[in-house]
Amino acid sequence: MSTSPRNRPTTKPEIELSPSLISLLNGFVYYIRVEKGMAANSVESYRRDIIDFLGWKTLPIKQYQARHVGRYLAELLDAGLVNTSVARKRVALKQFFGFLADNDPSLNLDFDQVPKIKLSQHLPDFLDVETMLAFLDGLPQDSVLQRRNKAMLELLYCTGLRISELLGLTTHDLNFPESVILVRGKGSKQRFVPFVESVSQILQNYLAQTRPALMKSAPSDVLFLNNRGAKLTRMGFWKILRQAALEAGIKQEITPHTFRHSFATHLLEGGVNLRIVQVLLGHSSLNTTQIYTHVDTRYLLETHRMYHPRA
Repeated sequence: MSTSPRNRPTTKPEIELSPSLISLLNGFVYYIRVEKGMAANSVESYRRDIIDFLGWKTLPIKQYQARHVGRYLAELLDAGLVNTSVARKRVALKQFFGFLADNDPSLNLDFDQVPKIKLSQHLPDFLDVETMLAFLDGLPQDSVLQRRNKAMLELLYCTGLRISELLGLTTHDLNFPESVILVRGKGSKQRFVPFVESVSQILQNYLAQTRPALMKSAPSDVLFLNNRGAKLTRMGFWKILRQAALEAGIKQEITPHTFRHSFATHLLEGGVNLRIVQVLLGHSSLNTTQIYTHVDTRYLLETHRMYHPRA
């Protein structure tokens, strides 16, 4: 499909909008950021998606129709944008026009007439239980850094944390009497994730012996430190993981998310209810409070200890 310069999806860093459109967009941004509690990165992505669409075809807001949105998305696909990104843009536009209709029924755009974006089925990469346990059990522990790496990787698999969540942990987030860890996830949401006894022992040894050896003159409450006594970076962790996988002879590519996917897959294969896994991972179609209203924390702990391969 050919596109005219006027209708080609824009890639400009910013598009000049009319004051009325800016006002509507600002109202929507406030709504998803404050009232819906959407994470800052998601808010910015939605804002950019909407600006790009409004700049693609400039019309009075009441004149936009489903066919305009459909054609815009089709041109993005035709230009080579991946389906998942186009699907996100469709969601952003649907929420934007839904917000407008809630405040002014005359602005109603029928999104049922906008074709949905078909997503290809992609199974996340994960290690099977035997490979994962063999990998973790084979990690060397001769040096201070190796013992730190062992603690990080064991905790990552035990909890299914995102790498940003793992590296953001402090010593105050560990609750050994309750065997839970306070995790700060996306959108400043917090959740408690259990850890099993074997990992508890590894963490206690790390705090008592390994971490003090990594501490330098400047005090820090960051849990996992680099060899200079500072917070470990994402790139630093990636290098550690790649080297460990290479030394273990693992052929497939391993990323921090491989641990997260393995954590979820192994629990689900073991029979854990999907709702429990959703809570443990911090995935919430409902807000965090609603989730913990329906899932008893004690049952969460018991289920985790019953089904996790490390328990």
